[in-house]
Amino acid sequence: MNLVLRPNKHSYSAAEAAKALGTSVSQLEAVLDEHIFNDGIPRPAQLELQASDLLLIAYWLETVEVPEGKVLSMPRRVGE
Repeated sequence: MNLVLRPNKHSYSAAEAAKALGTSVSQLEAVLDEHIFNDGIPRPAQLELQASDLLLIAYWLETVEVPEGKVLSMPRRVGE
């Protein structure tokens, strides 16, 4: 995960967050809609995200969905 944040910055707009995360604003909004704004409350027009929000969103962007019934094999440990 290569998350680049500006020091002393307290909040990020959607465009700034997408740039820091290395993704598009539309992909960022899709992830937010899937994980946060999924209970009927619409996503605000103007988002203000904090550095901790970006860390969690970065995790969600990198999460690989495993198809149902498939097994995800773990990587081998060093020395095996």
